[in-house]
Amino acid sequence: MCLAVPGQIISLSDDTDSLARTGRVNFSGIIKDISLAYVPEAKINDYVIVHAGFALSVLDEAEALASLEAFNDLADLESKL
Repeated sequence: MCLAVPGQIISLSDDTDSLARTGRVNFSGIIKDISLAYVPEAKINDYVIVHAGFALSVLDEAEALASLEAFNDLADLESKL
């Protein structure tokens, strides 16, 4: 099973080659450099689904926040076990 995680783009590389384009993505305080080759339309403040270092799709903000809340709920549940 694979897990893809939502994160928010906070900056973009200035690379003109769309296949080499990257962005810094915030995953609830953890910042990673992510390939944006599959989502050329992505821009700063967009939420993207990321798996294995690649953004796979752009999410709307409500959907991204709902996913992040679900992850937080799971972490809270795990800490109570």
